[in-house]
Amino acid sequence: MLLIQASGLRKSYRSDERSVEVLRGVDISVEKGEMVAIVGASGVGKSTLMHLLGTLDVPDAGTVLLGGQDVFALDEDARNRLRNESIGFIFQFHHLLPEFTASENVAMPLLIARRDEKDAFRRADTLLLELGLGERTGHRPAQLSGGEQQRVAVARALVTAPGLVLADEPTGNLDTKSSNELVALFRDLHAKRGLTSVIVTHSEAIAAVCDRTLYMEDGNVTSG
Repeated sequence: MLLIQASGLRKSYRSDERSVEVLRGVDISVEKGEMVAIVGASGVGKSTLMHLLGTLDVPDAGTVLLGGQDVFALDEDARNRLRNESIGFIFQFHHLLPEFTASENVAMPLLIARRDEKDAFRRADTLLLELGLGERTGHRPAQLSGGEQQRVAVARALVTAPGLVLADEPTGNLDTKSSNELVALFRDLHAKRGLTSVIVTHSEAIAAVCDRTLYMEDGNVTSG
């Protein structure tokens, strides 16, 4: 079953009074349960593609179907709800709130959605335990290592039980040991929780554990 089907995605940006075409009619499909890597050189449009798949930006042309629903046919409020409820994001930098504990950071998406507070923290702590941070739930980001901070960010992305996880260079700011540990943990969570994920990466370790690798060059996507 297809979870994502993107067709004919085009996106240009203005730069120095001229238009730069970043995506040139990209087609991509991802089956439910797949873990797909997208690799390519810097500047070929990988992050732009992720932003469109995650509805963080709007294409100049083309469609994105998520679970069969045309996301750009929705109004902005409906897209925001869809994104908050159905898509989890992991970025290169963790973007944790420094004044809050690991548990509070992970629970935040549920609290913002006005979910039950007790249930929000139960789900947050369960995820942190799965990610090997059961004894760090009360620690603030400054008290955690870089690898631990990124695991908190992974837990935050998963706490709403999203249908789709989008990760943009999730290990790009980590040393090799922390990167390998995060990859192993995420692969395990992917199987246990039946996730569907698209991961932009330069990491051969991540690409190696994915079900499929796609390559981006000159604003287009090809299979390996």
